[in-house]
Amino acid sequence: MEDLLKLLQEIRPDVDFDHTERLIDDQVLDSFDIVTLVGEMNDRFNIQIGVEHLLPENFNSVAAMLKLVEQLQA
Repeated sequence: MEDLLKLLQEIRPDVDFDHTERLIDDQVLDSFDIVTLVGEMNDRFNIQIGVEHLLPENFNSVAAMLKLVEQLQA
């Protein structure tokens, strides 16, 4: 979780990811942020996020992103 939070803070240092739950629904993250995030997550966590994973529910919260990472690492 710490690595993911650090990555998110690098991409968007202006967002309090510890307390923001609706990152997509509330338009906290935009499409450019998601593209950047996917590339960084692929590299940092040695995973491959495919087009089929690019769903709002997978990026709407830190918990959802962590779940995606864990699923792809398994």
